[in-house]
Amino acid sequence: MALLPVTATSHDVEIDLKYATSDNFTGEPVYARAACWLHPDALAAFEKAIVLAKAQGLRFRVFDAFRPQEAQRKLWAHTPDPDFLADPAKGSAHSRGVAIDLTLIGPDGKDLDMGTAFDAFTPLSHHGNTEVPREAQANRFLLLGLMSAAGWDFYGNEWWHYQLFQARARYPLISDTALPERMMG
Repeated sequence: MALLPVTATSHDVEIDLKYATSDNFTGEPVYARAACWLHPDALAAFEKAIVLAKAQGLRFRVFDAFRPQEAQRKLWAHTPDPDFLADPAKGSAHSRGVAIDLTLIGPDGKDLDMGTAFDAFTPLSHHGNTEVPREAQANRFLLLGLMSAAGWDFYGNEWWHYQLFQARARYPLISDTALPERMMG
């Protein structure tokens, strides 16, 4: 099944694909071209989350969505940490087009405080961590509530990561070659 694009204009979200820049844990761009794609099932769930967030005066900033299997291999080669990255041999929900990394933007246009940066590979990034400030805990629970109400599952080690339920069982891995314009160059 074809992936569908998500843009700032089409979905009233901010797109800040970290792996298309050097502002990520590898220190260099992983994607040659920034493009945000989701499986139609994931896009439908994300559109529900967008509506729920808007009702609260909030918007989303997307850090990553579909991640080609080729990119997953590059990330794993750099940091083979199964607590924060899926082994490409098993495959990531991102590489199936059914995962999204994001945060919430407040009415002032600024990201809500989540207690850590995106891709902070520490226990402080875990959902339910009480060592981050109370405001950050509340913001994480707000994000969790919005995404859960829209039909997303969460990954306990990363406050920013959401995926569709049973991703590995229900969706195949997708290569960069499946895109109309490749992300990996």
